[in-house]
This record gives sequence, C-alpha cells and structure tokens, in this order.
Amino acid sequence: MSERVLVVNADDFGASEGVNRGIVEAHVRGILTSTSLMVTGPAAREAVALAREHPALGIGLHWDLDGKGTAPDVDIDDPAAVRAEMARQLDAFHELMEGPPDHVDSHHHVHRREEVAPIARELVAPLGVPLREQGDVAFVGGFYGQWEYGVTDLEHISPEFLIWLLRNEVGDGWTEIGCHPGYAAGLTSDYLNEREVELATLTDPRVREEIEALGIRLSSYAGYSR
Repeated sequence: MSERVLVVNADDFGASEGVNRGIVEAHVRGILTSTSLMVTGPAAREAVALAREHPALGIGLHWDLDGKGTAPDVDIDDPAAVRAEMARQLDAFHELMEGPPDHVDSHHHVHRREEVAPIARELVAPLGVPLREQGDVAFVGGFYGQWEYGVTDLEHISPEFLIWLLRNEVGDGWTEIGCHPGYAAGLTSDYLNEREVELATLTDPRVREEIEALGIRLSSYAGYSR
C-alpha cells in the first residue's frame, strides 16, 4: 500500500480580512495546509503579507472570472478574453508572491468548463504544478455546506462528516479536500456563516486525531512539487 498524503486547501484567500483570518487560524490551530489566493480580492495584499508570516502554508492561484473584487466579468465564450484575464491573474500572482503558485484552481471551478479547460491547461503546463482535477491528485469536494443554492446544510461541514470523508475518500497517493473557512463579517457572499462552521470543524481536535489514527500524512502542494 502506498502512502496516503492529504492536502487540505482553502479557496478564496484574499476575499476579505475575515476570510484571511479564518484561513490562517485553520492553518495554525487546525489541519489546513494550503490555500488558493484570489489575486482580485480586496484583501489580497493582506493575504500575501500573512502568507509570508506563515511559510508552511502552501499558496496557489484561485482564478476568478466571475467579476469578484477587481476581476472583470469575462465572457466565457470569448477564448481570447478568457486567456488574457487568466494570464493577467497569473502574472499578478507572480508579482504579489514574487514567485509562481504551487497549484492552481478557480472560483466556482470555472477552469473545468469545456470552454475554459484547454486554456487553463495551456497556462498551467509550463509551471509544472497541479491543476485541480486535471492530474493525479484526487479532489474531494464534499466538505461543503450549501449543496442546494441558498440552503444551508451544516451536516456536510461537521466534524463527523469530515471524519467520514477521511475514512472513505482519502485513498492511496495524493488527495485534496477543498474547504472555505473564514469569518463572515465584511464579506459579500452567499456562503457566509457556513465558513465559520467549517473553521470550527477544521480546528476540532477529533479531526486531527483521526488523521493520525488513519496514518494519513498532511502536506501542502509544495511537498508534491518536490
């Protein structure tokens, strides 16, 4: 049996000061190993400063084509516009972080869409880093508290459910569990109080105890690249 390695990755780093604070707290006090920087977010520069204070926190790029923060609302059916904006955000990441991302994903998984996926693969290929769900890292997206739009479902972000995911969906090799911890204050989003529940779960000592009992090794994508 090969080793089981788990990346616990938070989306939306830079979306707000509260999200930034929650992500760092989930890293320092909990099981979070990695996050994806939304370079268009109003708190992106604060996120970069926090990243420098916590060098063990892996940092990737969270592409945004939905007009959040400073991002324009890109016409997904216009490949030139999509490529230009995605390249702009990749350049912005390089400038802010003074280096490349250690993984790439996107807001609302837009990079998986048929019109966008080839462009995303083209831009990420030279970096030699994982693109979510496009390689050999299994992605587990079940830790989410709003599977029906506007309807909160706290069961799916409870410690008990996360432990179930660890037992049943983290197999051999590399796996990423996505999450969205944070504090709701100051954030404009349909997903608010759920973030605080996620934070409580990710810092629940029972979850770390289960990871240790299962023999799962926590890592960021920096370890994958090495």
